[in-house]
Amino acid sequence: MVENDVADVSEPTIKTVDSDSRLKEAFQLIRVIVKFHPRLFIIAVSGAAVFAVCTVGSSIGVRWMVDRVILIRFEEGRLDGSAMLVGACLVIGVGLLRAAGVIVRRSFAGRTEWRTAETITNRVIDHVVAQPISWHRKRMTGDIVARCGVDSDASVAILAPLPFASSVLVMMLVSSAWMLSVDIPLGVLAIIVFPILLALNIGYQKRIDRFYALAQDELGALSQAVHESFDGVMVVKSFGAEDRETERLAVITSRLRNARIDAVSVRSMFEAAIDAIPSLINILLIVLGAIRVKSGAMSIGDLTSFIYLFTLLVFPLRIIGYLFSEIPHSVAGWRRVREVIEEPIGKDPNDVIQFAKTGVALSCTNINFSHTPNNPVLSDLSLEILSGKTVAIVGATGCGKTTLLHLMSGLIECDSGSIAVQPGGVGLVFQEAFLFAESLRFNITLDSPISDLQVNQSLRIAECSDFVGDLTNGLETMMGERGVSLSGGQRQRIALARAIAHNRALLLLDDTTSALDPSTEARVVNNLREMAKTVSNITTVVIVASRPSTIALADEVLYMREGHIADHAPHDVLYSRNSDYRELINAFEQDRHE
Repeated sequence: MVENDVADVSEPTIKTVDSDSRLKEAFQLIRVIVKFHPRLFIIAVSGAAVFAVCTVGSSIGVRWMVDRVILIRFEEGRLDGSAMLVGACLVIGVGLLRAAGVIVRRSFAGRTEWRTAETITNRVIDHVVAQPISWHRKRMTGDIVARCGVDSDASVAILAPLPFASSVLVMMLVSSAWMLSVDIPLGVLAIIVFPILLALNIGYQKRIDRFYALAQDELGALSQAVHESFDGVMVVKSFGAEDRETERLAVITSRLRNARIDAVSVRSMFEAAIDAIPSLINILLIVLGAIRVKSGAMSIGDLTSFIYLFTLLVFPLRIIGYLFSEIPHSVAGWRRVREVIEEPIGKDPNDVIQFAKTGVALSCTNINFSHTPNNPVLSDLSLEILSGKTVAIVGATGCGKTTLLHLMSGLIECDSGSIAVQPGGVGLVFQEAFLFAESLRFNITLDSPISDLQVNQSLRIAECSDFVGDLTNGLETMMGERGVSLSGGQRQRIALARAIAHNRALLLLDDTTSALDPSTEARVVNNLREMAKTVSNITTVVIVASRPSTIALADEVLYMREGHIADHAPHDVLYSRNSDYRELINAFEQDRHE
């Protein structure tokens, strides 16, 4: 283990579950996942049942061939052609039916498994997408990805052996009746192996369950950590933290490895036992059978078919073990999937946003919000922004400007109070511009039916035309991961062009022009002030700004302090009458010069 200063590597606790609860959970899982595609599952089980009956039937063909063909040939020196023909037809016919049962079982078992995996994955993804942004903020992206992928696949792993396992049950019943009818002592000895193997499987499942559950949790933790590390690769490299990240991931992978080694150790003992017991029983059957044949209690054909059938049963009986070995894996995956799909869908903040009255673009009344209890970010905040205005929100770091914009856009819900916006939608440009590893056109349109005229107009307003014209393939140029091929200022302008192209009535900019030089920023802000003349739907712009030159261009300034609107007026008026605002602007100006 590494020292405690390695972050986010706390070891999960191994949860113990009583056997009744474990079996109940396993049966509940089977009952639920079978209902997703019952027709495919029934066909697979039917094919498995045909295989089971034909497996027992093949031993009858073997007995016929030994007693009616082989022994007569050796004892009487003649070949019974009719008996041989009947026996051959019996063996070949049963073999063909058995093969058909195998094909149907395997084909439809596979289709059932992967169709069910697809259905569960889609259900998890739909549930995740339906959750509000506040739900996503509380969860790691890697963990969500694991539950949509790895855990969904694990939850259906039990479906592959399930039809075959059902055929084993049929085979056990039919073969038990047949073996007892042939010879009771040998039949009893052969049947003894069934409860022994069943007890072994149940004991194995009890021991292995906790290791599979722990391994599945560790796999989710590893996916979460890897996603986080890759997502922050630039930060890791710039601060020389590669070794620390490697060590952090090594700790998680070592726990995953240990959990799987423990599971493999238990499984290897189980595999050895399930191999040895049928082999020992088979030896006893041969010895006792020879005695029974010598005494005349049974024929050589009876003994041959008996041993043949028991040998055929050994491998199918192991499928029960395989089924039991997959149960903990599937239960662990399904448990993690169920935690997501059974969680109630949170309330969409847009559902509580009202329409503002005519002439008002946005109004907030007595807004209160806090990320954690007893730590308010916004307190009793009220404001009103008229349509057609360009408004700057100004305040010191941590006063709640970004949170206010997220509330206005409907990404999060306020604790109390009300928000009303102008009909026509809200567009938000985040402080950190995010671009997809797609073409420039896709990053602007997001695959919406937006014309080239609108795209080019948006690029012009956002002052993107100069560098877009220099790109090799223009609008079809691939941006790379997170737009790595562009500078910070270029990414900001592309994000702004995207918001403009979607033609929202209210445009919210969260310090969107911070990476631009002052002259470019001034042109962008002036373009935004004038765009109502060319972009029919956008009439109001709200900018979180910290550059005095940008603030001065706004029609009105909302000065925020300690989570509420302390004052509002045009920049010149605020600067002359409010000493706190004046001090903040002077500090901004000094920072710019430095």
